Amino acid sequence: MINLSVPGREMNMELKNLVLDLNGTLSVDGILAAGVESRVALLKKELKVYLLTSDTLGCGSTVAEDLGISIFKVGNEHGGEDKLDFLNTVGAEETVVIGNGFNDRLVLEHAALSIAVIGGEGCCVQALQKADIVVKDIQDALDLLLRPLRIVATLRD
Repeated sequence: MINLSVPGREMNMELKNLVLDLNGTLSVDGILAAGVESRVALLKKELKVYLLTSDTLGCGSTVAEDLGISIFKVGNEHGGEDKLDFLNTVGAEETVVIGNGFNDRLVLEHAALSIAVIGGEGCCVQALQKADIVVKDIQDALDLLLRPLRIVATLRD
């Protein structure tokens, strides 16, 4: 679990879950970004980690297996709602979400903490607008969770 208290914003979080998008977030063109595996391995000591994806490029199962995490495939047409249903099942109030796409906008809006990744595939404007924090790549996003005082510094009043 990761505990966060953000001064001046009455944000007290006990994060237990990490929900990750795949394409454009963890990977670009189906290739896992460098450094993700080691960071996720460290985060699995503190958080239950899930991969939610519509699996556009068909590499989701391999990535999930390589990272040692559970994968949940969402629909191609209503993936955003599927992701939100999953978030509500694991507990939005104790979950951090990292994503970049239109189908991430709802989970980014409703998670206890949300991080949008701009990365090589860009970031959907609606996802960007719903995020608490925006970073340039997945390594920065995961590093925020590994060094939570960075989150406090960014979100404090």
